[in-house]
Amino acid sequence: MKKTLLASLLLISTLAFGQTYAPSPANLQARTQFQDNKYGLFIHWGISSMLADGEWVMNNRKIDKKDYQRLLKGFYPSEFNAAEWVSMAKNSGMKYIIFITRHHDGFSNWDTQASDWKITNTPFKRDVLKELAAECQKQGIKLGLYYSTLDWYREDYPWQTGRTGKNSGRKGQGDYASYLKFMKTQLTELLTNYGEISNIWFDGHWDQTNPEGNKDRSSRIDWKYDEIYGLIHSLQPQCMIGNNHHMDPIPGEDFQMFERDLPGENQHGLSFQAASALPLETCETINGAWGYNMMDHKYKTPTQIHQLLVGAAGRNANLLLNVGPMPTGKIQPEFTDSLAVVGKWLEANGRSIYGTRGGPVKPQKWGVTTENATSVFVHLFNKPGEESLLIPGKYKKLTVLNGAAVKAKFDKEGARILVADVPEGAQVLELINKNWGPRHVCIIMQSCSRGPLILFQCSVDNILYFFLVIAVGIRRML
Repeated sequence: MKKTLLASLLLISTLAFGQTYAPSPANLQARTQFQDNKYGLFIHWGISSMLADGEWVMNNRKIDKKDYQRLLKGFYPSEFNAAEWVSMAKNSGMKYIIFITRHHDGFSNWDTQASDWKITNTPFKRDVLKELAAECQKQGIKLGLYYSTLDWYREDYPWQTGRTGKNSGRKGQGDYASYLKFMKTQLTELLTNYGEISNIWFDGHWDQTNPEGNKDRSSRIDWKYDEIYGLIHSLQPQCMIGNNHHMDPIPGEDFQMFERDLPGENQHGLSFQAASALPLETCETINGAWGYNMMDHKYKTPTQIHQLLVGAAGRNANLLLNVGPMPTGKIQPEFTDSLAVVGKWLEANGRSIYGTRGGPVKPQKWGVTTENATSVFVHLFNKPGEESLLIPGKYKKLTVLNGAAVKAKFDKEGARILVADVPEGAQVLELINKNWGPRHVCIIMQSCSRGPLILFQCSVDNILYFFLVIAVGIRRML
């Protein structure tokens, strides 16, 4: 019955708004699950890790590809253990993993048949992606794959028009038709040979545009995303597509990411785009670099990670937190220790994060709010400056998940939390809804310029509003 209703609404929306991309019911369900999961592990690792200077080392040191490929005979990650990686993520409270299959240096972390520049041609010989995929399935962790559309190694990538990789010693002219065929072959392998893939995380589009912040961000090549995205959705319809192009979402994409910034912020100069109605994700690294850098000691504390996670959830976004394992394949203890602390916090307070959406109060200096079907959660980082903190809504009870007892007064406007009773230090308050039923319902009835077909999440007090929205959509169709 639910699937029939979902498909009917999808059809109505497609007819009403004339969309070119209609996500499958499985894809829409995947979006909801993605939003519910809230917390994931990003893993930047590969042959570049050997040089211990970050994932951009080939470009930054201007290394010729002939010199760089010598690394192939020396890469032997003797301490790689897929079970340890996945267990660490799971014990840290993470629900999914995004693994680097191919970064900008073009090196493939799986047994691809489309290139000799791959991990199974190293002395290690093992297909690490195959082992990771099997372990994720075993431990119940979703697996997504990062894939670079940019390549500093291949001759057929249009490097002449790109912004990076100019010093790799390439002599070829670039042939995007050839390069596109290569990418399609690799993506077909990834989506055919490694089980169910939750999402494909693209990166590199910006290489063919003016820098972020310019009015003209048009690409100097036609990436033919309609072909690439169509291929992915044909192979695995539920698989979500995101592209770190630092622009508004385009047709065919299923979620929107923000690099090193929470949605609505732009501290790193990469997130000029506005948040769309697609599922959102913030990617950030646990230290300064994405890939392993032995001189990088800018480790985020458990408190900083906690505030990033909660800050993302309060903005209706996921947090994808990155680690860069050492060349041996081991994740350093400075990372695992901090992640374990956050995992313990989530064991006690996870229901204020998992399955929630952004709450009724926009993020403030004092903290954020999240909510689910039954409750609103108030996450306090700092003591508010007001005498009382108003949380709009109808509530019947205030409880404390984490911290000391706090009092509140309830009136027709909402709950007024008495600030005098709020102690210093982070804590989580739970306001239980007075009325039965969910505060939100997702309706497939809306379109926007940033994405052709989206889930529109509307706040409702009763089921009549739900049918009203449907009726309006049908009327617009007619």
